[in-house]
Order: sequence, then structure tokens, then C-alpha cells
Amino acid sequence: MTTYQATGLTGPEPTPTVSVKPLVLPDPRRGEDLHVRVSAPVTGTGLPVVLFAHGFGSDLDGYAPLVDHWASRGFVVVRATHLDSKRLGLAADDPRRPRMWRQRVRDMRHILDELGTLEASVPGLADRVDHSRVVAAGHSFGGQTAGILVGLRVKDPDTGTAEDLSDPRVMASIQLATAGKGGDELTPFAHENLPWLRDQDFSHITAPGLVVAGDRDDLPLSTRGPAWTTDPYTLSHGNKSLLTVHGAEHFLGGISGYRSAETTDEDPARVALVQQVTLAYLRHITGIDHTDWERAQKVLTDGHPLGRLESK
Repeated sequence: MTTYQATGLTGPEPTPTVSVKPLVLPDPRRGEDLHVRVSAPVTGTGLPVVLFAHGFGSDLDGYAPLVDHWASRGFVVVRATHLDSKRLGLAADDPRRPRMWRQRVRDMRHILDELGTLEASVPGLADRVDHSRVVAAGHSFGGQTAGILVGLRVKDPDTGTAEDLSDPRVMASIQLATAGKGGDELTPFAHENLPWLRDQDFSHITAPGLVVAGDRDDLPLSTRGPAWTTDPYTLSHGNKSLLTVHGAEHFLGGISGYRSAETTDEDPARVALVQQVTLAYLRHITGIDHTDWERAQKVLTDGHPLGRLESK
């Protein structure tokens, strides 16, 4: 039995893909040009887009286990290197650091503005992308970025205001191992080093979304333990689903890379579960096919060894 079969789920067979990097989008206000990577299937038309935001410190090469899975099964996946990336190495006193959370959202909007340019820069991709079907996805810090694009309100530590930075071009979100609400639940470390987590309001999120959480993701950012990462599901509104991955820590078995040393709970079966459920959700929410998502909802009930899927 293969790892994929062990989940009890189904999905389409992979097809060849093409991946092009770096595609450079000038951005003088940013202080660094925005470097982007696009991965896409070599065949097919009307391809939906996944706008993926990496976790803190990663870059446009991260999360290949997810990106390869999605791209080989019909999605154009766009990744960027955000200012917090270790690849850029911003100094500790760089004045851009306190507003990195906000610049990430600007990066994503810039990509959406230049989606046609990016599409034309990938050999054979021109006129094959459906710009009306865009899903924002992200892991950890990137999950907050994806959430903001669909309505998450973050109180700016500098101004004390919480603006609506959502983008109507984004139809849904996938948030993986993402921070919950702030307030008294944050640890002193989080208060001091991650001020953009102090006050998050999920109540304005009404767009469809899938939240993925590990039930052993005990981050040093909150006093609530792993349940903290389910807040994007429990505190938001609209059509939402939650995949709880049993035994999973922050990297959900190893989604950040095929050879990632940062994974503390390496498990190919957990990665396969996240791959298959997220793909089934993407195909469902973009209207491609509902069969695999319906099967996942039936299979991943109480008692499944890998995880549980619930919806509201």
C-alpha cells in the first residue's frame, strides 16, 4: 500500500509541470525587487491560481511538497520571497522589519496586479490562466498573509488601527498552522518579537476557507497550546472547514520541503494527507470537481488514524 492509499482518499493523477524563477517585479517602495516563482502544468486551459505565502524565514523555493502536488494537478502556483526571508537577511534594526506583515500583503497584491506579466513570462503559459479564480494560501506567518487577503483584521502596532486590507480578487483561502488571536493568550516572547499578532480579528472573514492544524503544534507564542491554531476556523464566519492532523507539529509532517531539517515530526503519511485534502479543497472551491472533497468529508471522521475533517 502506498502512502497516498493509506489515507483512504482519492485524487487525479499528476501531469508534467514547468517552474520558472526568478521572475522579478520592480518595487522601489519595497527597497528590494520582488522575486517570484511560478509553477504550472504544461497542459490545460482556464487554470486557477494559488497565491502562496511562505512561513517566516522561507523563500520562493520553499514548500515544494505542496506546490508540486498542486501544480501537477491543474493549478498555477505563485510564490514570492518576502522581506522576512533568511535569503534577504534584513538587519535587526532595518526600519522595514516592524511592518513586514503589511509588506507581505502588498507583495501579494503586486503579484495580482502583474499576474498577466508573470503569465507571459512562463513559456507556454500565456492565455491559459483563469484570473477570476484565485485562492490565497500560506503556512504559519504566510497563513496570516492569506487570511488578511480575505478579511482578517490586524491592528497595526504603529498606528493602533485595524484596516480592511482584503482583496476582492481572492475567492477563498487555505491557512496552514496559522496563528490565532492575540491578547492575553500571547507569550511575552510573542508580544515583544511579533507585535503584529497582538490583536487579530477573524470575525470579518466571510470568504470560504480551509484551516489545517496539527494537534501537537505547541508553539512558544501562545499559552493555549495547539488549539490556538484553530482560531482561524472557530472565530471566522462563512463556509469554513478544519482539517486536524493527528500527531502533527508546526510543519505538519514536512510540508516545507522534501529535505527540510526544520521538520520535527517527519511523516510522509501526514504530508500526503495535507496534500490530498488541500488539493481536493482547491478543486472543490474553484468548481473543477467536488467528488474528492465529498469523499474526504466522509472518510476523515472520528476514528481515522491520520486526521479529522469538519465543516461549518
